[in-house]
Amino acid sequence: MGVPTGPSPPGHPDSAFPAQPPRPDRTWCRPNPWDKSLLGILLQRKPPRGALSRSEAALTSSPAPTPPGSLTYRDAGVDIAAGDALVEAIKPLAKSTSRAGTLGGLGGFGALFDLKAAGFADPVLVSSTDGVGTKLRVAIDAGHHATVGIDLVAMCVNDLVVQGAEPLFFLDYFATGKLQLAQARDVIAGIAEGCRQAGCALVGGETAEMPGMYAAEDYDLAGFAVGAAERGALLPRDVGPGDVLLGLGSAGVHSNGFSLVRRVVAASGLAPDAPAPFAPGETLGQALLAPTRIYVKSLLGLHRAGRLKAAAHITGGGLPGNLPRVLPAGVEAVLDAAAWPVPPVFGWLARTGNVAADEMLRVFNCGIGMVAVVAAQEAEAAMAELRAAGEQVFRIGRLDAAAGPAGLRIDNLPAGWPR
Repeated sequence: MGVPTGPSPPGHPDSAFPAQPPRPDRTWCRPNPWDKSLLGILLQRKPPRGALSRSEAALTSSPAPTPPGSLTYRDAGVDIAAGDALVEAIKPLAKSTSRAGTLGGLGGFGALFDLKAAGFADPVLVSSTDGVGTKLRVAIDAGHHATVGIDLVAMCVNDLVVQGAEPLFFLDYFATGKLQLAQARDVIAGIAEGCRQAGCALVGGETAEMPGMYAAEDYDLAGFAVGAAERGALLPRDVGPGDVLLGLGSAGVHSNGFSLVRRVVAASGLAPDAPAPFAPGETLGQALLAPTRIYVKSLLGLHRAGRLKAAAHITGGGLPGNLPRVLPAGVEAVLDAAAWPVPPVFGWLARTGNVAADEMLRVFNCGIGMVAVVAAQEAEAAMAELRAAGEQVFRIGRLDAAAGPAGLRIDNLPAGWPR
């Protein structure tokens, strides 16, 4: 998706926003409706093989009536008018994410960003891409699309901040079997909300209507984020034995492990609109779709205060699969399973699906969405700062000296945990 803003200059070939002809290339997706992007930043796809040039396309802005019996792109399942309506609906959403560094300009083929205007002197760029996985199946079945866009942004920007980077801009890819205006607008509204939470600009993207590739109301998402850090401020740094591990509470399952979640739900026999056994007042679908927490602003504050040595985003692989990734050889993370409360959703999943503790830990975040590594003497001040920023914070462990590559051990893990 993309947002055209402002009129083209007189005589500019895009000024009529012409519809393009069917694409003969193998992707079979609708033309990008964003001829011009947010705030004048141009974002345009390379023309596919066989497509008209932009000047030729301008001549087709008032097409002749379709001859009787002649096939149209809409007959083939691609509705250009629906895409145009979506663009109009999401213009204010994307505009609401503007930030320092976004640049205007005409005639370009990509989104422009000024690092100096964003306040950087000697920056290193950091990039990330991710999706939402089969959590989207839960959203589609429940008919609730307003929060998966937040998930999409969170999965990308949380991976940037753990490297000390400030997220700068975001692009998305939305693919569907048949473009449903209300559904797509809800998804993109969530993406814009995620960008606002992270402080990054939504500068463009792609909407692909792909009949034959997806069922009519099914869709998939991919996100792409770019951030920057000053060269001397990258993480991790100076991590070693004696450091303290702070766990930041998750909002629930976040966006990993939903193939297992859906298998457990199927075993339970509960429908998406059934009351959630672990969340009074919510349906099962609503509870499972609680959006991934975005930790960007709280962690950047801790980092800029000089207290953050490293951070790990706890996604697929859980604590054992993610925390060692930011630790050097010669240390072992020792966690105390009794040091943090496990949200009820995980106990329900474990009980209902008879999922072992080791499997729970390597699939789900189990209540800890982010781990911050700080010096022991900074631990109390760091916890206070994170709480002031709105985080739930728990002192969950420490780093010990150990031979070999970085490892992890969890103590006080009772039988049947987390039931």
